[in-house]
Amino acid sequence: MASQRYITGLEQLHAVDGEAGIAVVESLRQAFPDFATYVVEFPFGDIYARPGVGLRERELAVVATLCALGNAAPQLRVHLHAALHVGCTPTEIVEIVMQTAVYAGFPAALNGLAEVKQVFGELGIRLPLQEPA
Repeated sequence: MASQRYITGLEQLHAVDGEAGIAVVESLRQAFPDFATYVVEFPFGDIYARPGVGLRERELAVVATLCALGNAAPQLRVHLHAALHVGCTPTEIVEIVMQTAVYAGFPAALNGLAEVKQVFGELGIRLPLQEPA
């Protein structure tokens, strides 16, 4: 039987990533079942479920952090999708990634923007973004 921590984690994962997140965990479970459980329980069951900050803000923080790390392109792509899924706008995402240049350096921001371009292209979001009238 699944723990409440795991059940909460699955609910949060679905809220953040939808079916794509569940598919990632199930794929991971095929080879690394214990790690798949950890991925659901810790970040999603323990951290994402905490009150005080909404999913939009959490995803913007994750995008900025992964961009600043500079070595997590696959995870950044997942969380760019997630940020859009929880209601972040393309403009907010671009601005957050550009902001990383100030504190993490231009290479981190350039690499992050390359991932933004790829994800936005997959989703049909045209660049450059048009400013609201």
